[in-house]
Amino acid sequence: MTAVRYSANPPMEFPCIDKLETRQRGLMAGPEPTYEKVVTGYEVYHHQKPFVCDHGGVLPQLDIAYETWGHLNHEKSNAILLHTGLSASSHARSHARNKNPGWWEKFIGPGLAIDTDKYFVICTNVIGGCYGSTGPGSVDPATGKRYATTFPLLTINDMVRAQFHLLDSMGIDHLHASVGASMGGMQSVCAAALYPTRVGRLVSISACARSHPYSIALRFAQRQALMADPNFNRGFYYDGVMPHLGMKLARSIATVTYRSGPEWEQRFGRRRWAPDQPPALCPDFLIETYLDHQSERFCLQYDANSLLYVSKAMDMFDISRSITRRLDSQRNHAIAELERQQNNSVKDTTISTAGGANRAVCMNINEQPESTTGQSRIETGEEIENDLVAGVSDALQPALVLGVQSDILFPVKQQKEIADILRRAGNTKVTYYELDAMYGHDTFLIDFVTVGAAIKGHLENSNR
Repeated sequence: MTAVRYSANPPMEFPCIDKLETRQRGLMAGPEPTYEKVVTGYEVYHHQKPFVCDHGGVLPQLDIAYETWGHLNHEKSNAILLHTGLSASSHARSHARNKNPGWWEKFIGPGLAIDTDKYFVICTNVIGGCYGSTGPGSVDPATGKRYATTFPLLTINDMVRAQFHLLDSMGIDHLHASVGASMGGMQSVCAAALYPTRVGRLVSISACARSHPYSIALRFAQRQALMADPNFNRGFYYDGVMPHLGMKLARSIATVTYRSGPEWEQRFGRRRWAPDQPPALCPDFLIETYLDHQSERFCLQYDANSLLYVSKAMDMFDISRSITRRLDSQRNHAIAELERQQNNSVKDTTISTAGGANRAVCMNINEQPESTTGQSRIETGEEIENDLVAGVSDALQPALVLGVQSDILFPVKQQKEIADILRRAGNTKVTYYELDAMYGHDTFLIDFVTVGAAIKGHLENSNR
């Protein structure tokens, strides 16, 4: 009889996996998180006409969740449109209908960076999101079921066009300013370029004029981690178990990009959670416990499909003229096809194109754009920059561009690029600041003194 042999070493313990398995069993018992209830107190604009997206998809109707602060003046000239980052809701500041602190609580209010004694502030949840605006988790009126991954691909341009539909419904023809950070900065640049006569001032913080390979790669890794979750089910998980593990891994990757090494050196160093215990493969260092906590908190508060769609829109962002024209051409072709299918229906059911100001460039769908930016061939730096300059040629309003030296997700090089192309396009009122802050990309959420002072000065400077 062969003797049973035992390893000289005991098996490792995995309390983190035990925790995940416990959470998984809880999710299997339901119910599915209702993301739109994470935030309350917002208003909803309902756009009843079909909304045709840049890549040809169609939303039969559209909801935009939004919140406001301050008062719109009689001339309707003091409105500021505040654009959000990837996963933010419309709740930028507390108010009577929702007293919870907003994500920019210390920036918005009487006497603050965006002074609500002077300005009427509007913040929306972007389309594709999950906090009240139409997104993959919304019900498709054509089927009575959630869109899931039948939801059309979006662009940053689509998000901005939807926001201008909202402005049209409010009777706001001209904004005092368009303000945004991160993906919000992309939207702000886009709004200034697409609606130059409707945007009075531009504020872009830690954003870009086009997404660069490094940030694309990081967001790709997040999506791959998410889609590898067995519960993802190609996006049709709403009647089952949500991809909790994939979302947690995706958020862990993202969190690494949002902060900086110097901050973490100071905040965590190499300290361990339980230094008197043997090393563990589960969260052990304080930085690991931080990532574990942040990702666990996020993964049940944001819809996985929204993360896929909105992050992909960020990857595809490019304000170059050739790209904008190509998107306009695709959308116009889709509009014409839909109108043909509707058999030239009456005017009140025709397709609404661009927030009351159709700036689409009339171009045959088969016509080649003048630049190949965004295509497969290798472009020269001069070609890329010239195309970007052409893309913002009408954005001549006073502009503030802020960058953070410790930002690894949107490095200062990309902020300089925004300022440079605006200046080359003929904008003589561009202000560029580079902040020596240690908080990385999230500086725009944290440093309300420095960032806030720059914003306040730009918005209130009557000489610009």
